[in-house]
Amino acid sequence: MNTRRWEDLGARTWAGLAMVATGIVAIRLGGVWFQMLVVFASAVMIWELARMIRPGWDVGAMLLAAFSASVISGLIAQEPDWHVFLLLVPATAGTIAMPREKLTFFCFAFAIATAGWGLMEARDIYGGTWLFWMVICVVVTDVAGYFAGRRFGGPKFWPSVSPKKTWSGTVAGWVGAALVGALFLTFTDAGRDLIWLSMVLSLASQMGDIAESALKRRLGVKDSSALIPGHGGLFDRFDGLLGAALFMLILALLVDVPEVRI
Repeated sequence: MNTRRWEDLGARTWAGLAMVATGIVAIRLGGVWFQMLVVFASAVMIWELARMIRPGWDVGAMLLAAFSASVISGLIAQEPDWHVFLLLVPATAGTIAMPREKLTFFCFAFAIATAGWGLMEARDIYGGTWLFWMVICVVVTDVAGYFAGRRFGGPKFWPSVSPKKTWSGTVAGWVGAALVGALFLTFTDAGRDLIWLSMVLSLASQMGDIAESALKRRLGVKDSSALIPGHGGLFDRFDGLLGAALFMLILALLVDVPEVRI
């Protein structure tokens, strides 16, 4: 066995377990606890994004993160739909401050803020069980893809963008998410569509991961930051969740998304 394939497994496992435990508690408690976690994570990811594009801009990136947090948290419990357009403000402010890659920063910053707002809305509207389903699908997609890719290898999924992602890991993620959907059918009122929807959600999370990989390759950086042992930064860890959250937000705008309750 090639032990180098698994040399980062210990750090990834403990850091991953800590993040999963924090997420479970926050989702279960809901309310201000979940909102604080989402606002904090969104602000940190925007901070990481700013520093990747403009290295050394530490104070400015921190101020931008704080401003983003205030805007996202200010949208909590706001009824008129037009309030969501306020998410454009921190993205625009950061774009003005960027010496390069302005469009790149704007698109990613707006996506991060929108996904964060969407997660808070989803917890309030659809309930904790629905959000647990989404998060578990993303986690299982990542874990199944990691182990299948390291174990079986094979052809690359998109080598020019994400050299490490293989078709074996990608398909394993879809299968794992489908099993999550099937599991949730056993104790919730969800319909059978949840199985294929879980697979599409898995693909959306993988696209989020690929988008962040493309960003890092474009900027010539390995990780978004070094905050999490074995994982890099929050952006590295939550890129899949961002993709999944944006997918579900778009889906909710197009069709009626039923609640998933126990």
